[in-house]
Amino acid sequence: MTKPLSDAPAADRGARKTLDGVVVSDKMDKTRVVRVARSVRHAFYGKVMTRSSKFHAHDEANESREGDLVRIASTRPLSKTKRWRVVRVLKGAAKAA
Repeated sequence: MTKPLSDAPAADRGARKTLDGVVVSDKMDKTRVVRVARSVRHAFYGKVMTRSSKFHAHDEANESREGDLVRIASTRPLSKTKRWRVVRVLKGAAKAA
């Protein structure tokens, strides 16, 4: 007999894609907008450029704040735009005085 899916640890569900990014918006309840930057080399000129993408990620506990460095993992579709969830806060943003 196999275990139900709800009791399966994250490792048993297959390899999930993970990305590290910065929270750029925390205005929605349980949703964060995370900007993930990557470096790409221009095909002709060879210059290294920074490109970024924004992902909507689910944050059940509302624990991350704008400016935090977070790790997100892919998950099943949670809404029209949410396909990622916040795994952990890697580094908190500096508090404004």
